[in-house]
Amino acid sequence: MCRNIKPLFNFEPPASKNEMHDAALQFVRKISGYTHPSKANEEAFNDAVADIERVVKRLLKELETDAPKRDREVLIARLREKAKLRYAPRVEA
Repeated sequence: MCRNIKPLFNFEPPASKNEMHDAALQFVRKISGYTHPSKANEEAFNDAVADIERVVKRLLKELETDAPKRDREVLIARLREKAKLRYAPRVEA
């Protein structure tokens, strides 16, 4: 759906409140088409972010898995290496 929303489930340490808020905010921005709502829509926008954040928190709490917890630092390092390869400057012969 959106590249900026990252998986939050089954990580050690668990997803922080800030990460859940950021995911909810990005989701509402994508759905509404607003990055910053007008004053007339600000309350509805913020209420939607809060509602989504509550649902995300409940979902992450209720999900179950037998898979081992993933390490955030290992995942971040892997993604950085992948980005280096993807965005490496091209050398022309």
